[in-house]
Amino acid sequence: MAAFKTRGSSPLDVRATPLSGARGAGTSLSDSHEPKSELDDGVGNAIMDVQGVEHGLQSFSSATCRCQCGLELQGSLLTRSIRAIMVNYKVEVLGQKREELVYITLTGIADHSQPQRLPFFWGDTISISCKESLGTLLMVKLEARPWPLLINEWYCDKLVVTTPEGDEISFPCYQWLDSKKPVVYLRDDKAKLRTLETDDKLRSQRAEELKERCQDFKWKEFCSGLPWVIDAARAWDLPNEVKFSFTKEMEMAYNIERVLRKLKIETLTHCSQSWGSEEELRSLLHYPNINVYVQDHWKSDEFFGYQLLNGLNPMMLERCTELPQNFPVKEEMVKSCFPESSLQSEMEKGNIFLCDYKRLSGFVGNVISGEQQYLAAPLCLLFSTPEEKLIPIAIQLHQETSRELPIFLPTDSKWDWLLAKIFVRNAEFIEHELHFHLLRTHLLAEVFSVATLRKLPSAHPLFKLLMPHTRYTLHINVMARNTLISNDGIFAKFTSIGHGDEIQRFLTEAMSSLTYSSLCLPDNIRKRGLEKIPNYYYRDDGLELWKIIFEFVGGLLKYYYRGDEDVKEDSELQDWIKEIFQFGFRGNDSTGIPQSFQKVDDLIVFVTMVIFTGSAQHAALNNGQFNFGGWMPNFPSSLRLPPPTKKGEARKKTIFETLPDVNTTVYILAVLYLLSKQSSDRRQLGQYTEELFGDEDARNEIRAFRKALQEFEEKIKKRNEGLKLPYLYLQPTHVDNSVDLSRGHLGRGIFRPLDLWMNVSFFIFD
Repeated sequence: MAAFKTRGSSPLDVRATPLSGARGAGTSLSDSHEPKSELDDGVGNAIMDVQGVEHGLQSFSSATCRCQCGLELQGSLLTRSIRAIMVNYKVEVLGQKREELVYITLTGIADHSQPQRLPFFWGDTISISCKESLGTLLMVKLEARPWPLLINEWYCDKLVVTTPEGDEISFPCYQWLDSKKPVVYLRDDKAKLRTLETDDKLRSQRAEELKERCQDFKWKEFCSGLPWVIDAARAWDLPNEVKFSFTKEMEMAYNIERVLRKLKIETLTHCSQSWGSEEELRSLLHYPNINVYVQDHWKSDEFFGYQLLNGLNPMMLERCTELPQNFPVKEEMVKSCFPESSLQSEMEKGNIFLCDYKRLSGFVGNVISGEQQYLAAPLCLLFSTPEEKLIPIAIQLHQETSRELPIFLPTDSKWDWLLAKIFVRNAEFIEHELHFHLLRTHLLAEVFSVATLRKLPSAHPLFKLLMPHTRYTLHINVMARNTLISNDGIFAKFTSIGHGDEIQRFLTEAMSSLTYSSLCLPDNIRKRGLEKIPNYYYRDDGLELWKIIFEFVGGLLKYYYRGDEDVKEDSELQDWIKEIFQFGFRGNDSTGIPQSFQKVDDLIVFVTMVIFTGSAQHAALNNGQFNFGGWMPNFPSSLRLPPPTKKGEARKKTIFETLPDVNTTVYILAVLYLLSKQSSDRRQLGQYTEELFGDEDARNEIRAFRKALQEFEEKIKKRNEGLKLPYLYLQPTHVDNSVDLSRGHLGRGIFRPLDLWMNVSFFIFD
């Protein structure tokens, strides 16, 4: 507060001097003994009524009306001086320009400001005036008051508040305000554990935030035996902060018909005939960026083995130390593969490997366009040669053994051998898309995302760390369930397994193999015995990325968790892992998933796995789908003839009678193109555009993380220069932060008549 001196060296010299005393105390004017004018009386009234400034201004105005023009100028200056009694907070608002009423309230440890409306078109900053300092700022409240009959949505990035003392405080938001969520409370950008929260208002805010989130993000059982999912029948039902942002043009990017036109294959969609030859495939299918190497090498044994190491699914292969009892490969069968050695000797050296597709045993094929489809449950034996090539040496297409069911060998006719490999590649399609891609990346990422939203408040360091790795996860998964694996979705229409409840049955079988150690890449590689197999670029790059993520997570979390006691006492953290164990892994102890955390080191490993699963692992399994699967014979979604039971009967014609028809081919091609198409607004690994961490130590860890990724990028580029087929999928610039499949111009902060377009199907068939 201030006293005003109206007399001095100049009639325009109006000065403010500090006053002592409590708010509302009286103040005196200058000690001058000169006679007072009517203006002086008005000023005295104004200053005496400090608690009611407006009343004082009215008194001053009344006095001014009875004075000459010169005194009116003094009155104008006095008005400004009285405003100087107030303390001012400058607020920079970063976000979308909006058309709705938004009010802001600052809350400090001592008091709170009155709600003040943000102007429709503000400059760099706005000013909030208070009678006195609010004390240490705790929170900012934003309240949207929508206009009737209009779509009112406002996306706010963050607020930067400058206090009267000159402190600059950032309040991250990165949320939508609308009629569904009209009020948000923002904390500053300093992460804090609950045990260190000392203010009652902030403790209450944490609890209220989680209570609201638990209402917004509810669990739903998707299928008995599988991880639970978000309770949302459609993307429409999701809270805005986890939805895509659309424009009409962007929505059109998801239209399969548009993709078919782009690939110049829209005229083939109603053709149920077989392909006549590879030449016909090449001439009619136009690939914008196809990997020609796949077309030229898909039939070769070397490329067949390469794909099990570095293709779409590098997860099936394991070292074979003993042949399964139901796979009776004899020495004489494979003698030509190692003339100077033996099968037993090569197994002992660690050079024999196995892919066992036993989960597919007992499944009956789908019916597509009235035609029965087929699948197999193969076993495939492979040999890592002295030339460091992995090649198949024996394939059995059934899990049962009998004299009527042959084991196919490279020495058989080229059509018999090629047909056997095609059945393996179809089994790969199913295992890859449903087990390793859908279940082990998408559905698990959804579990981690929902648990994070429900159990970790925005001030928690783990929330700030994980939020970029949840981006668009819930939206894309809801759409996938509705359009890919629903009863009338892509799998039901165009794959050999996708009918009835067969997908759920297969996923339940796959769930039985889902363990904590299998999700941790170093343990996974050891368990499968693949530490030494040469040219396993997925392993090499994956382990390096795991290490980089592990060091980043460790450095950041150890800044907040100073010891094991901090972990044990963090009730929010313990609730988070309990939620993951219960809903993600069905409370199954045999999975090895922790039910609580006792040590910082254990927490670091688990969080490393969470980030790796949604970023690097997803990139390895998703981003090459069009490269490897765009050439249909290499990755058939369905097969139209049953697995052969005799040798010597296959011909070239048999191959194309077995492969998918034209209609199935073009639709699967369009889907794979969409799934692997890069988004223009993607967030690559380590690119955290949302500034959630205000602590300098945390920011330093992020900088070090990015630097390590850049250095690794250069290392991969140098390695790839010497490869015929470069391995790109774990190159950091090719890895996204999350399982985001938003392959289009989807971004935050874009005005979106959202709920109008959310009804439009992700895939439009007719």
